[in-house]
Amino acid sequence: MAARPFFEAAEPHMGTLVGIKLYARNELQAKTAFRAAFDRIAQLDEMLSDYKPASELNRISRTALRRPVKVSDDLFRVLAAAQQLAEDTGGAFDVTVGPVVSLWREARKERHLPDPDLLDAALSHCSYRKLHLDKAAQTVTLDEEGMQLDVGGIAKGYAADAALDVLRRLGIRSALVAASGDLAFSDAPPGHRGWKVAIAASDSVLELTNAAVSTSGDSEQYVEANGKRYSHIIDPATGIALTNSTTVTVVAPRGIVADPLATAISVLGEHQGRKLAAKHAGVAVYIRGSSATVSSSKGRHPGRASSS
Repeated sequence: MAARPFFEAAEPHMGTLVGIKLYARNELQAKTAFRAAFDRIAQLDEMLSDYKPASELNRISRTALRRPVKVSDDLFRVLAAAQQLAEDTGGAFDVTVGPVVSLWREARKERHLPDPDLLDAALSHCSYRKLHLDKAAQTVTLDEEGMQLDVGGIAKGYAADAALDVLRRLGIRSALVAASGDLAFSDAPPGHRGWKVAIAASDSVLELTNAAVSTSGDSEQYVEANGKRYSHIIDPATGIALTNSTTVTVVAPRGIVADPLATAISVLGEHQGRKLAAKHAGVAVYIRGSSATVSSSKGRHPGRASSS
């Protein structure tokens, strides 16, 4: 059977340019697949964005105050995964840090650090323990006014997964979805062992199939002040942006796992990050910028590594 031809397309979604590469029977199948996958990502952006006032996420931040509000399957799935990781990390990953994130976004725009008093006030409204999920009823409840959910550390990974799921249902077996630092892959390209990915935190190239990769660091979003570079990644315990200039890359079976793990490990640091990675089957983590580059995994590695 002849190899399927290669197609690629890109569209702006979720505050970045999302690219999709795939192999299809013909141009018509490719165009149909691209449209369905991009539409799915756009749908999720309408639900999960904290930038859009009418998003489901922002409506919940306004309406779920001390009362349960039923949410969509997608939002509940994302929040449930986030809360599980928050429990596993003692809050190193926390989607309730929205009030603090807003201050640091403004700081990057204005090129100065947030006011300490404002940071303290914002941080007082943050804690994953103030967010409650009821799985049976599929509801969300927030404990107090001033809370704001921000799923930026998990949404792109989930969206990449969802786009791949759409492509599979349309008969696309080999595809890659790239949403900024979050990548997801299905079967290998025809004639190859996997999709080749250069790992930012390592001098290696991985060949991946049916896996996801997420990279976190301060190379693109940061503010410099007092001789320090402050990342866009916030330590939920202090409300302060990270200054360790560490790059973390996580390989996992799904983007909803890789994306938040990369953020959590950035906050935890190398030692605790390695311990966290070891608890997840099929996960590998690469860290650059601390004392060494490390790779930790448990269970079957989702890809094969070759020298770059």
